Amino acid sequence: MKYVARMELKPGMVAAENILNYRNEIIVAANTKIDATIIERLTRQSIMAVPIKEEADFATTHNDKVRISEGFKKFESIYNVYFPVFKGYVMGAITSHQPIIMQQLIDVYNSVISSVASGEQLLEYLYNLTPADDEDMILHHCLKSALIAGVFGSFIGLSAEDQLLFIQCAFVYDIGKFSIPTQILTKPQRLTREEYMIIIQHTVIGYDFLKNMGDFNEHVLNAAMQHHERCDGTGYPAGLHSDSIDRFAKYIAIVDSYVAMTSKRNYRRKLNAFQIIANYEAQGFHKFDYEALNAILLRIANSQLGFSIKLNNGKRGTVIRINEHALSHPIILLNENNAPLDLSMDYRFAIEEVY
Repeated sequence: MKYVARMELKPGMVAAENILNYRNEIIVAANTKIDATIIERLTRQSIMAVPIKEEADFATTHNDKVRISEGFKKFESIYNVYFPVFKGYVMGAITSHQPIIMQQLIDVYNSVISSVASGEQLLEYLYNLTPADDEDMILHHCLKSALIAGVFGSFIGLSAEDQLLFIQCAFVYDIGKFSIPTQILTKPQRLTREEYMIIIQHTVIGYDFLKNMGDFNEHVLNAAMQHHERCDGTGYPAGLHSDSIDRFAKYIAIVDSYVAMTSKRNYRRKLNAFQIIANYEAQGFHKFDYEALNAILLRIANSQLGFSIKLNNGKRGTVIRINEHALSHPIILLNENNAPLDLSMDYRFAIEEVY
């Protein structure tokens, strides 16, 4: 809320509080939209200043508040400055075969995260970025993956050296996707057999491209080839099992799936934290590196403590405790009766929205 001189009022502004005359009578009620008639009434009553709602006063959800915060606005501005720089490096490699210099990409990474206080805050800021258009979808996916790899590497407890290597893998693991037609990548319907076979080739294409580009670390090459392999052998392109998959490729598999779930698609909204966790639980932790995934999801779940939620039955409440053995089903405090409800006791309940 801020006070605005009557002479500075503009139609469309909204009164933040009841406006009283000298007899303490309400002449304009709170939440009333200012128009010419109201300004004339305030003039007749000799009202000199009026409490007016600011942008923050209209925010109703946690994400609304994040998007109007100064911290997010600064982060978004920095991201938008350095994204074209990153794009130039990658597209220069793809279109002109210019060498990819990892230190340049790391410099972009360090510049973008410079205004972020914690890994959890970075995940929150990335979640609230304006959706990318289809033209630059792959590039945004790669840059976000690198930023998230830094966070997840910290959550896993990687050494500084391994965390840096994880980030390097994340920058370029999906570079083979540039060979896939956009209409296939963005198709909302189920892919045909032929389209699926085209999609899975991006792993081999990306590996070959990087191998021919110069001196990349073996883990970076393996991440490009193996990031769609799954520990239970159900992945592609080779159907490898856990012991045969590069550990950095296992980490990248988690990043890649997480970025996909937090991105808006033509056929669905981006998923909230508990929906993401529920998806991993439904797929089975055996598909991913269990220790890494569990450490990441535990941090994500705990970052939701205190948030307001809506259940799939319409009831609302607040997250008050995380169930470590059922991360997608925490204990909430219901608004209707101020009573705790353990969602892990009845899996018919699911968190539909997080505020």
